[in-house]
Amino acid sequence: MDLEKAFDRVPKEVIRWALRKLGDEEWLLPAVMFMYTGAKIVVRTVYGNSNCSEVRVGMHQGSASSPLLFESVMEALSREFRHASQWKLLCADDLVVIAESSSQGLKKNSGEWHITLMLCL
Repeated sequence: MDLEKAFDRVPKEVIRWALRKLGDEEWLLPAVMFMYTGAKIVVRTVYGNSNCSEVRVGMHQGSASSPLLFESVMEALSREFRHASQWKLLCADDLVVIAESSSQGLKKNSGEWHITLMLCL
């Protein structure tokens, strides 16, 4: 599964939930969430700048912390529905789901990931 657009769709509340789920220090949450509170964007073109808009969802593009936060979200989501026969590989914005024996198992595992990602992202 290519999660290319998922990076832009992660709600702030999911970031907070993921950090808590992974057991990060409670003092860290306000510091991370502060980066996402009141964030604004301006699009710069050769014709001038756009109006300033508030960023309500998604990881900050170009931020050094965004890839780590995205991986934290994906890890927390994967912990929600691990099965003995399910393996997954996460790398940046790609997800590989592996089933132990059958195509039906693979369809089921992929379907669970798809539903979870659609609900959360």
